Amino acid sequence: MLRKRVKTLELVLIGASVVFLVFLSLFLRDVFSGRIILTRYIFSLKNFELRWYSVLVLSGFFVSYLLARKRAKREGVDLNQFDELVFYCVVAGVISARVYYVMFNLDYYSKFPTEVFKVWRGGLAIHGAIFGALVTILLYKFFKQPSFTLGQILDIASWVLPLGQAIGRWGNFFNYEAFGVPTNLPWKMFVPQPYRPLLYREYEYFHPTFLYESIWNIFVFATLTLYMSSYRRRRGEVFALYLVLYSLGRMMIEKLRTDSLMVGQIRVAQLVSALLIVFGFALFLSLRSLPGDEKAS
Repeated sequence: MLRKRVKTLELVLIGASVVFLVFLSLFLRDVFSGRIILTRYIFSLKNFELRWYSVLVLSGFFVSYLLARKRAKREGVDLNQFDELVFYCVVAGVISARVYYVMFNLDYYSKFPTEVFKVWRGGLAIHGAIFGALVTILLYKFFKQPSFTLGQILDIASWVLPLGQAIGRWGNFFNYEAFGVPTNLPWKMFVPQPYRPLLYREYEYFHPTFLYESIWNIFVFATLTLYMSSYRRRRGEVFALYLVLYSLGRMMIEKLRTDSLMVGQIRVAQLVSALLIVFGFALFLSLRSLPGDEKAS
């Protein structure tokens, strides 16, 4: 009886997934063609707006958090310490993501300093969040001396991070941001004129780079899940692979973006991604070359 119920539930979930994907493809078709124009908010009440961006970023975080917490429990991590570290990482991650973004847009924010605090309008750089979280993890490990190892917690965090990123990227979709240069490809995305860069104001259709990165992040998450369950020998390997895989996709997609953070003629995300690929690859090789296997689950 239990097996029959489980099978029925699986069929229901598969059916629901198919229906959702069909609906999503039809919805995207109409948005990309310009037949549907998106609004940034779910609802508006006087001066308050509940924005899709905020909801989707928070949804990505909570899904990732629940999966990471389940994995942490399985690996014997003290969940009180885990929750405490997550809280610190979120605070540090949001602050550093904003600081990172503002640093490379000082011309604008020096003229409109109050805009610095309006994070609900976007402007959070994922590399800034990653660096802020890494520093927080290192400090927590040094001062708190928790039960988990550094490689263990980095693996758990980097395993779920691309899934959260994949969900959060859809916030860019509703904001009409993080899109690419003009294109005539079949999957081109219509962008209303107010959201187009001045350089491309006369163009209507652009690369949906938010979608490219979301799909790539799902691939990274699936790859890391498989690796963690079947191939990981030592803790830290999943973290190293995340740095390599995510950065490869980001470096390729970034060259299509119209809103890249720049230092002179250099795209900051591409430069940082290249450095992370080198570091991640070297870390992975060094961990795999160590003799013996470390218990990882």
